[in-house]
Amino acid sequence: MYTAAGQPDRDQLVQRFVPLVKRIAYHLMARLPANVQFEDLVQNGMLGLLDALDRFEEGFGAQFETYATQRVRGAMLDGLRENDWLPRNLRRELRRIEGAISALEHTHGRAPSERELADTLGMSLADYQKTLQDARGHQLVYFDDFAGEGDEDFLERHFTDNNADPSNILEEKNVKALLVKAIERLPEREKLMMALYYEQELNLREIGEVMGVTESRVCQLHTQAIARLRSQFTGEPPAAKQRRKEKSVG
Repeated sequence: MYTAAGQPDRDQLVQRFVPLVKRIAYHLMARLPANVQFEDLVQNGMLGLLDALDRFEEGFGAQFETYATQRVRGAMLDGLRENDWLPRNLRRELRRIEGAISALEHTHGRAPSERELADTLGMSLADYQKTLQDARGHQLVYFDDFAGEGDEDFLERHFTDNNADPSNILEEKNVKALLVKAIERLPEREKLMMALYYEQELNLREIGEVMGVTESRVCQLHTQAIARLRSQFTGEPPAAKQRRKEKSVG
């Protein structure tokens, strides 16, 4: 992978990691609507790969592949953000769902059922599930919500930085610990679905076979699970904030 002059051979390195870019694109496509093109994801991913090749200076083994995966995926997500492919009314509905989840959890002290959420939102169960299905892919940027300033993610800030601020790393670890706790509070079916997708890296069809449901139902469960997680990090509902404020005054 090096030239006669001892410099990294860029063209050979790109060819070596093209399969990585395609693998990440296929994994993301499973959660995206039909209007998103695979070729567009790959094109954006290649930009991320080239950026990783320019930035990384510690060789091109396993460490680089871990780093490049983050850069490639980040570039694909950036492309999706720029295209703003989800209608505003659907984004608004998802915010309503997250708000309803947060409010019901504070009221009942447990994860609300789909029926409870649909009733709270004034929707039929079928319409609620259709909204989850239509929102497929919206939550792709969820884990990026825990990034720091700018576009740099955790690995970009700390993985190759020998002088990283320990307090910043600790803060990141605290957020990740909170996320793990939030996942533990998910209903069992949604927790299983998340484990199969993110840990076992099964696709939606395979997850459906394991769980005995359709692929579209897996999409619904995924969107709902991420909405539950988001509700844990977007603050208290207004009513809860008001009750806490009144209690402190009293």
